[in-house]
Amino acid sequence: MLQLFHPLLTLIATASDSLLAKYVLYLKNENRILRDRIPGEIHTKPHERAQLLKYGKPLGKAINELITILTPGTFHRWVREEKRRRKRKLIGRPGKSAVLRELDLKIARETGFGYTRILGELRKLGISRICRQTVKNIVKEAGIEPSPKRSTGTWDQFLKTHAETLWAYDFFTKRAVTPQGLVDLYVLVFMHLETREVFVTPSTRNPDSAWVTKQAKAFANHVADREQKQTYLIHDRDTKFSAEFRQFLKNEDIQPKRLPIRSPNLNAQVERFVQTIKYEALNHFITFGKTHLDYLVSEFISYYTKHRAHSSREYLPPCCAEPPPEFETIRLDEIHCEEHLGGLIKSYERIAA
Repeated sequence: MLQLFHPLLTLIATASDSLLAKYVLYLKNENRILRDRIPGEIHTKPHERAQLLKYGKPLGKAINELITILTPGTFHRWVREEKRRRKRKLIGRPGKSAVLRELDLKIARETGFGYTRILGELRKLGISRICRQTVKNIVKEAGIEPSPKRSTGTWDQFLKTHAETLWAYDFFTKRAVTPQGLVDLYVLVFMHLETREVFVTPSTRNPDSAWVTKQAKAFANHVADREQKQTYLIHDRDTKFSAEFRQFLKNEDIQPKRLPIRSPNLNAQVERFVQTIKYEALNHFITFGKTHLDYLVSEFISYYTKHRAHSSREYLPPCCAEPPPEFETIRLDEIHCEEHLGGLIKSYERIAA
């Protein structure tokens, strides 16, 4: 049968006043023993304070004899502060609407503007019943720092601002079977962060400074004829990115930007591509030498660029600038399944009429 009442409640309900006092005395001492086992102060959370106030205020002065995790003075200060808050709510001016507060914070987070410039944006939107001090209060209550501390920008803002001319690059390895045994082959990946276009070098067993510089020249030739010149290349602190490699990029007016130590998330787009090519393709094959690996990578890059949908690009492939026309009807005989890497990967295209 379901137990409807806690045994302690049943015990208290049937106890006399003298016996009830003994129960309280026991619980106080038990609580004190437990409290002594906890080092340092106990810091209560807002909902815990609310519970203590709810059950403590009806006890009046008797609460002074029961409190153990804080002093009676602290409890009574909470009571006074609660009364003042209620009084201010009754006599104070009405607060700004939730929508206006959200708009204020949205502008502050997205722009890094100071209070005056935020107020200016609100005025441009036809919002006049708000002053600079109110803007300041809303921003500070949300824990957003003043403008000089926010104006330096975030890494995400940097990527968005420079995405059109920003590439990232990194190495990945694949173990291959050769006449000399198992060896690690290295591949260098370049990715355009706006379109997710990928340029991949032929693999090598020895990614020394001369080889890396040679790949930098191949990349420079790959992007040489573009209207938008590449301005930044971000990379981690791998020692294979030699001084010669970096100097060549600078001579091509491409600024290599080295990332901080232990910060893989700052180069997350390339890291994600490496995971994709391994999970979707390379991990399914035993690779026999450099030529075999280069073929597998080349085939996957062709699929990745021309057919693979990317959520960051509204589900368009990197080579597709505009979405396809919308069709009101679908016929299965108009849909063609194209196979890649021997049928390991499939993509679907509409057959041209």
